Amino acid sequence: MKILEAIDELLDRVTMYRLLVYYLAALLLIAMGLSATGVLHYSAFTIAGYAIYLLIACWIVNRMFAWFLDVPINGDSTYITALILALIVSPSFNQDNVAFITAAAGLAIASKYLITFKKKHIFNPAGIAVVLTALGPEQSATWWVGNAPMMPFVLVGGILLVRRIRCGAMVTSFFAAALVGVILSALMRHVSITSSLHQTIFDSALLFLAFVMLTEPLTSPSTRKHQIWYGILTGLLFPPQVHLGSFYSTPERALSIGNIFAFIVNPKIKLFPALVRKVKITPDSLDFVFVPERRFAYQPGQYMEFTLPHNSVDSRGQRRYFTLASSPTEENVRIGVKFYRDGSSFKEAMLGMDRNTPIVASSLGGDFVLPEDRTRKIVLIAGGIGVTPYRSMIKYLLDKDERRQVTLLYAAGTAEDIAYTEVFEEARKRLGIKSVYVLSRAKSSPKHADFRSGYITADLVKAEVPDYHDRLFYISGPHAMVVNVEDALRALGVHQNNIKTDFFSGYA
Repeated sequence: MKILEAIDELLDRVTMYRLLVYYLAALLLIAMGLSATGVLHYSAFTIAGYAIYLLIACWIVNRMFAWFLDVPINGDSTYITALILALIVSPSFNQDNVAFITAAAGLAIASKYLITFKKKHIFNPAGIAVVLTALGPEQSATWWVGNAPMMPFVLVGGILLVRRIRCGAMVTSFFAAALVGVILSALMRHVSITSSLHQTIFDSALLFLAFVMLTEPLTSPSTRKHQIWYGILTGLLFPPQVHLGSFYSTPERALSIGNIFAFIVNPKIKLFPALVRKVKITPDSLDFVFVPERRFAYQPGQYMEFTLPHNSVDSRGQRRYFTLASSPTEENVRIGVKFYRDGSSFKEAMLGMDRNTPIVASSLGGDFVLPEDRTRKIVLIAGGIGVTPYRSMIKYLLDKDERRQVTLLYAAGTAEDIAYTEVFEEARKRLGIKSVYVLSRAKSSPKHADFRSGYITADLVKAEVPDYHDRLFYISGPHAMVVNVEDALRALGVHQNNIKTDFFSGYA
């Protein structure tokens, strides 16, 4: 557990996008090393030159589109697209291949600006680019990264990436469906199942597609249920024997069809909200209140991805996920943000924001929402700024005058670190919602009946929620706190199906 905690702490210092850049760059460096030692038959210098050429081509095309359409630039996204193309299109500088990769780079970047709905792109850029080049110039991706010598490196890095973005269910469902499809295909063709599985796992696009491209947030579903179906659909289409007449499947075609499914089931939202005000909610946390250019529907407890272009971007990048602290019943959009000493460039840019600062909100999603059954008894457990989804939920219940059996257990350092008390106290008076504040650094035991000293432990849960076996538990906060509370609930015998967890690196 300590090793996993150390890995999580290290991974959470870097955004998913920047981590993916490092992962892809590392794969290229490893491929160069294997080529230099003769393990791969490519030229190490050609791989390097190829990657540099694609980076420059994608950067130029992206700059042109961003300038022409007057939209913010996301550098990490451009680098990721270029590096993916460098790993799936065979490295060669002959005349035909240079024309091919130039077209692929242009199509990949163009797809992000032109194949869109409500300013949000539909397809994985690298994936749709090689689909289009196969249909036009009839030059296809070889997915050369999918080979036995590279497989261990793709696997280890991919597992770390999936752990960082917590989309294991989606990737697992893809693997299961793809391998089932391979087995069925082998049975129908009367060939060896073992050799078919070996080739699929060690010498195909399976791992790279799943870890790198299937998981792209903007072109994959934003709820767990849809993510599982997305993985199954893409996995079933993955085997090359799948075909409709003479139209055979390829990894990029399977992914693009999956992207269409994700587009259908995902909310179609991309906003450019304007900052209205900043509100200090604790000594080190602020609420940022935005007015969106239009009202949009969401469920209390859901999140959005915020992109804030700024100078001197550090390793944490210019994108963050934040749970919406506002209720759908409110006109403005509100997010709670905690600040640290020597914080990220993103947080520094947030502190300097005003009404004219451009920021983009998109990728609405999340399953951390109230149960549809209004009679279900629930416990909301928060740590620090992880209380933001509960502010959204309880404000929604207040505005709808909706009574539910709710208990809030809110862990903080001191009384000054508690946010949104006015909302929670109003809910206690009007709706009978019980709020218990658990303080770990109180100088003395608070006399108020709603305060407790210490931490949220199994004993505290038993004392404050005697009917805990009948409750649905929500846990939101820093990763270590979420893990500890989840362990405590399991020790009490609470079934995993009655525990919902919420953690985003936007808290850090």
